[in-house]
Parts: sequence; C-alpha cells; structure tokens
Amino acid sequence: MRLEDLLFKPKNSLVMQSMHSKMGATTVNGDGFGVGWYADEGRPGVYRSTEPAWNDSNLRELSGVTQSRRVFAHIRATTGTAVQQTNCHPFRHEDRLWMHNGVLTDFHQVKRDLALAVDPDLFADIEGSTDSEMFFFLALTFGLRDDPPAAVARAVGFIEETGRRHGIAEPIQMTVATTDGATTWAFRYSSAHQSRSLFHSTDVSTLRAQYPDNPTLHDLSDDARLVVSEPLGDLQGAWREVPESSYVVVHGAGEDLHPFAPVAP
Repeated sequence: MRLEDLLFKPKNSLVMQSMHSKMGATTVNGDGFGVGWYADEGRPGVYRSTEPAWNDSNLRELSGVTQSRRVFAHIRATTGTAVQQTNCHPFRHEDRLWMHNGVLTDFHQVKRDLALAVDPDLFADIEGSTDSEMFFFLALTFGLRDDPPAAVARAVGFIEETGRRHGIAEPIQMTVATTDGATTWAFRYSSAHQSRSLFHSTDVSTLRAQYPDNPTLHDLSDDARLVVSEPLGDLQGAWREVPESSYVVVHGAGEDLHPFAPVAP
C-alpha cells in the first residue's frame, strides 16, 4: 500500500483530520506530523516535520511513491512542549516505533522523577522534550522489546504512582501504538477512565462483499488492518471501537483484544 492511500485518499484521511478532527481533543492538529514505515526487515524510516500536514508538499511527494506493509502516522497538537521536529511522533528506537495521543498531566512537575527512572543506557537517546517520548523510554526501560503489554502496564503504573505523589489526581490520558515491524500493539487507557477514541478496522474480505462497488476496498489486501483514532470513512460495519482500558494486538491477518490495567511499581 502507498502512504497516500492512508494519508490523503480516504474521505476522513489523516491529513483531513489534521484540519477537521471530529473526535479528537482538538479540532485542528497543526503543530507538526510524522510518518514511520518499514521498507524491509530492521530499522524503519521516519519523516517528521513541524509543518501542518496539509501544508507540506514533501509529504505528498513522499506518500505518492512510498509503499510499505506497516505504516505509523501521527498529527500533533502540542500540550505545552515546543513545536520542533524532535517532538513530532512517531518516535523511533532501533526497530521500534511509538506514538502517543494524550497527555501526562502536569508533566513539568513529574518530569525529573520520570527521567531519573529511565535506564541510563537509554537516556542519551532521548532527543526531544515531550511527555510522549519520555513515556516511550520508560516503556523501553520496563521491557518493551520483550513484552510490550507488560512494559506499557508497568510504565503507566509508574507514571500514575509518580503523579499521585505530586498531588495529580488523574496523571495520564493515552492511546498508544507501538510496533516492531511485524506486530502492532495499540492501547486505550486513562486515569479518569474516559479515554481518547481508538478504532480498528474489520475484515476486508467481508467489507468487499458488503460494498462491491467501493474501489478503495479492492486496493487493500485481505490481511490489511488499520488502527486509528477516528474512522477514515463512514462505511457501516467497517470499524470497531477499542473498549476503554483495553488493547488490541494486530498480527498478520488477525487481531486480538485484551483488557489493560496499569501495574503499580
């Protein structure tokens, strides 16, 4: 699949959402964007910019010629940290990509405590100043490479415990996606249990039978799966909401849904 098939062509494409998000915390997400993709085995490519996604001609050029079997894409509305390339998602470490939609509440109060918990061997690789990248490196510290669900649960548990020590009642709001290039894990959770939206697509072959005249569906392979903050189109039955406090694992042609809960340190 070409990147433009996700970023530009759908009715509610990611570029369209950057201007007119229907379900996001903010309607306009113009503080930068990023795309990560796997051309083959190993380290993924990343393109990030502080331009609004709708205003970057290089993104349109790149997306028209780049094909990948696994793509991460993110549009940014800053929650207080600087608008700069190193603060744009997805974040990359070796063969891993990470995106976060949400906020670590009052990050400036807890930033030092969170930073001190990051593995010293990883700390030098932090490039930006966002709560999202700090979250990523905490997950790496807690074993993201070996067991992503357990690592994210431990990282969230640590963030909540740290926030509450600082008097923060609801320390985290998150939907998170991470991948190793073969499997994608996407989490929906918040301390308030009122999380940002998260959806995954249904089986493409079933949709083709329901909508035989829809050309977009015929361009997708049978094992295509999409995980998104809000649906890319309005086909009935095409999208399933990921429930509150749960995560979905996408691998090959299948997906599995599991409950998610933080693990206290």
